[in-house]
Amino acid sequence: MTTSALTLITSALLLASASAYAAPPAGQDALAGPQVRVDVGGRKLNLYCSGKGSPTVLFEADTGRAGWDWSAVLPEVAKRTRACVYDRGGMGSSDPIIRPATVANASKDLNFLIKNARMEGPFVLVGAGYGALISQHFALRSRGANVAGLVLVDAMHEDALPADRAARLDAVVACLTAAEQGKPGAACGYPSNGMNADIGPALASAQAAQTAKPTYWRARASELDSLDTSADQLRKARKPFGDIKVVEVAQADPTAIVAAVAQLLEKN
Repeated sequence: MTTSALTLITSALLLASASAYAAPPAGQDALAGPQVRVDVGGRKLNLYCSGKGSPTVLFEADTGRAGWDWSAVLPEVAKRTRACVYDRGGMGSSDPIIRPATVANASKDLNFLIKNARMEGPFVLVGAGYGALISQHFALRSRGANVAGLVLVDAMHEDALPADRAARLDAVVACLTAAEQGKPGAACGYPSNGMNADIGPALASAQAAQTAKPTYWRARASELDSLDTSADQLRKARKPFGDIKVVEVAQADPTAIVAAVAQLLEKN
């Protein structure tokens, strides 16, 4: 093989590799940095909304994860109605936590977020994993917000917490120590997610920056360490949902999630 031919092949491979990051899902770059930062009582949480219509669909990410996890789902839902994602304390572009990251505290923060951002209901809450616990607690305990529906994606249940949560907490604490020392390792990367497999360079950079921050690992550790407390909080709040429509999605698949949201929107 000639040098010129080898150069052409190498260039083609580099271009092909670059093209994988050239066009991330529409709107993904907006989730890679701060948008609207809303005061929730001496701290600010990052909020991003797109689309128009009612109900407003509000997404809640899984444990230790930021709103950008919904980057493949948000634009599809925004074609139908108003769709919003936010970052819990310590995640994404939100301020660090100042209290234990329990379901009840997250529910209170969400209430302040909706009120102070002047978001109009009714709301359809979409929660994945741990986020499903928060969504349910908020729907059961909120007084001012009008929750019309819930989409529970691969939902964690208060009576069936992950059996490996102690091991997961140990791993997160190890990453916290590494981040505090300024040398997080490969094992401390932001975990991949089937809901946003196509990651552009802006979001990839934001995720890498996230995992270098001790504040992120503290928030993630607190959510895991508080799981039993959170489960008890939801257990005490548990009651029939009444007029709130509930759809469950077994796997975190974007197509299935969008279909479930569309199903609820048709009923409202």
